[in-house]
Amino acid sequence: MTNTWQDIKNANVVLVMGGNAAEAHPCGFKWVIEAKIENGAKLVVVDPRFTRTASVADLYVPIRPGTDIAFLSGVIRYLLEKNAIQHDYVRAYTNAGLIVKQGFGFEDGLFTGYKEDTRSYDKSSWDYELDEQGYAKIDDTWQHPRCVMNLLRKHVDRYTPEMVSRICGTPQDKYLQVCELLASTAAPDKAMASLFALGWTQHSVGAQNIRNMAMVQLLLGNIGVAGGGMNALRGHSNIQGLTDVGLLSAEMPGYLGLPLDSEPTLEQYMRTRLFKPLRPGQTSYWQNYRKFFVSFQKAIYGDAARSDNDWAYDWLPKLDNDGYDILRAFEMMANGQMNGYICQGFNPMQAFPDRGKNRKALGKLKFLVVMDPLDTETSRFWENFGPQNPSDPASIQTEVFQLPTTCFAEENGSLVNSSRWLQWHWKAADAPGEARTDIWIMSGIFHRMRDRYRKDGGAFPDPILNLTWNYTNPTDPDPEELAKDMNGRALADLKNETGAVTVRAGQLLDGFAELRDDGTTSSGCWIFSGCYTEKGNQMARRDATDPREQGIAPNWAWAWPANRRILYNRASADIAGRPWNPSKPVIEWNGSQWVGIDVPDYAPTTKPSDAVGPFIMNAEGVGRLFARDQMAEGPFPEHYEPFESPVPNVLHPKVQSNPAARVFANDRVAFGNARDFPYVATTYRLTEQFHFWTKHALINAILQPEEFIEIGEVLAKEKGIEQGGWVRVSSKRGVIVCKAYVTKRIRPLMVDGNPTHVIGVPIHWGFTGQARKGYGANTLTPSVGDANTQTPEFKAFLVNVEKASAPVA
Repeated sequence: MTNTWQDIKNANVVLVMGGNAAEAHPCGFKWVIEAKIENGAKLVVVDPRFTRTASVADLYVPIRPGTDIAFLSGVIRYLLEKNAIQHDYVRAYTNAGLIVKQGFGFEDGLFTGYKEDTRSYDKSSWDYELDEQGYAKIDDTWQHPRCVMNLLRKHVDRYTPEMVSRICGTPQDKYLQVCELLASTAAPDKAMASLFALGWTQHSVGAQNIRNMAMVQLLLGNIGVAGGGMNALRGHSNIQGLTDVGLLSAEMPGYLGLPLDSEPTLEQYMRTRLFKPLRPGQTSYWQNYRKFFVSFQKAIYGDAARSDNDWAYDWLPKLDNDGYDILRAFEMMANGQMNGYICQGFNPMQAFPDRGKNRKALGKLKFLVVMDPLDTETSRFWENFGPQNPSDPASIQTEVFQLPTTCFAEENGSLVNSSRWLQWHWKAADAPGEARTDIWIMSGIFHRMRDRYRKDGGAFPDPILNLTWNYTNPTDPDPEELAKDMNGRALADLKNETGAVTVRAGQLLDGFAELRDDGTTSSGCWIFSGCYTEKGNQMARRDATDPREQGIAPNWAWAWPANRRILYNRASADIAGRPWNPSKPVIEWNGSQWVGIDVPDYAPTTKPSDAVGPFIMNAEGVGRLFARDQMAEGPFPEHYEPFESPVPNVLHPKVQSNPAARVFANDRVAFGNARDFPYVATTYRLTEQFHFWTKHALINAILQPEEFIEIGEVLAKEKGIEQGGWVRVSSKRGVIVCKAYVTKRIRPLMVDGNPTHVIGVPIHWGFTGQARKGYGANTLTPSVGDANTQTPEFKAFLVNVEKASAPVA
């Protein structure tokens, strides 16, 4: 989230699209209700189903799963056509006026530079035209034909209301109502909050879904302001923390990129990370990348990371492909290219696509380690549970180790919520039986590995033997010690420009601004620097005081980075430093420094007259309507059909789906077609169940006891399916047999002149736990992911539905 949950109450319009906050985030949704009651906000919900969120909306609009880019590109076309943009904001704080290179183009579904053999782009034409000093050329009058604004106008021109309705199945009149409501927030004193979740990310164009909405918010002037922002509703208590500390296969903590095979030296690595500013006088904060990196290496390797060995750069793994994400891991496993797998705190059999493939892949391992508080389908994948899990244990070689772990309430530690808040929690109870903390288990694995390397040697033991492990109890480190490691400390006295010592050796740092690239500081995650200082555990703070009751609460827990609650908040004020909305200022210039209710996302004494842009993580200093080379499939979002779609791509039939998405050959064979599987399915969560955990709890099992699908009345009547009757749901990959919930909440959509039916498939059941046995939604889902993140396409795939008999017990 760029903003906070509480800040939603400041919005004039709330758009929930790509999520269902009332059901998936019921506590946080109260701030939407407060915005409606106290601020007169209008709630707009765009969703394939009429959800609980839609039930309290001022406007509900249906949409076919997988067509959000067409919808939002049409919104952009409307805003530009009606001149309903915040002109001063767009001119000053976006790259609308920057001029793109000659040679850039888009035709028949492809941008320039496409290489069909590798399903990738040469992105050299996706850049700005530079002057003699290497700065991007700009035309603030927006007259140049190749300025971003004019290229954007041309790109979205195809997305007329008629075309949007044809692709999305959204009635034109309702669509135009949405456009009008969103356009109303282009006024400087109005703001719209965008709320989204997995309904946007779990698509083969997921990252572009989100970027598309960010472009809408930039045009409306809604980034950095109170009541605005791009607010990702993270669905798990620490999913935000997961990405923060680098648990994605291609990243290190703090969103530092893992080195590539093509970057064998530190200097080559740094050349692609230390971005030069593209505008005169601009701050490019990634110029500090070396400080973050060196401090990370010192946290990992301590004294063994030195300037004469490039801070142990050679000890880091180098990526030889686009990442070892879940899809690639299970593809390798299925092909017999992986010996062992450690599965910590998740359940791939239920959470990853194409469960049949996953079951067979797990059976080809030599060993599987499952760290979890509960019995999971993954730990029991080898067991024959009949049609729900038709395994043959005798044919499976995999040795499975189940290591019971504690739950969060049985240990101290921190969780990072959607608002980027690191919140400390305290142990409430001892764990049952032999359950141990993840830290204890991982420490044990590390010590055993290191001892074996010390005893037996190995081809390359250095990265293991030289890891730092300076904890009071090496076999069970205290979470507070780990938190201090993440925060960072001075390894020598730190001095300022005058030679005065500002931080003594051994002291904890106050923030990432104190990090150095000379080996005198360490920090395990630079964005967390400031969370645990000499003043104590900032994550444990519980002062709910809120300046002007504006949703900031600066002394409750600690927000990364720098305890900043609204990212890019310099953009909440005009170029002179005056708040766009004087009734809800975030920060403002007082003549000598930036002041306000939040930590400025900006050097506090940088004068507005210096014209430093507010988006200091971008080399341009401004928000990107044109993404340059940052996205796999193009610098502008483009509508591509899901890999399983009921209709051809009417915009460019020769380029049906995302041309840059990675597809493994065996997975492509497993895609279904609309002839055999004519209905669109989409997965979702229920309030009464939490992922695959709470089916182990009796009360949750009683509340939602068995697997079902949601089917519209029209389709149910066509198929002779009765309320509560049994149905057989099939895709090219598998079959589930479950109950039917017949509802008015899903109605057929007219897509390109034909009725299209949508089926809702909740995700929660399996063959372990106290609920009735189920197959799991991912028996049906395709193994293909977003071209940028490889997040699986769970939200749009094809199925068939037939009336069935009750299964034999």
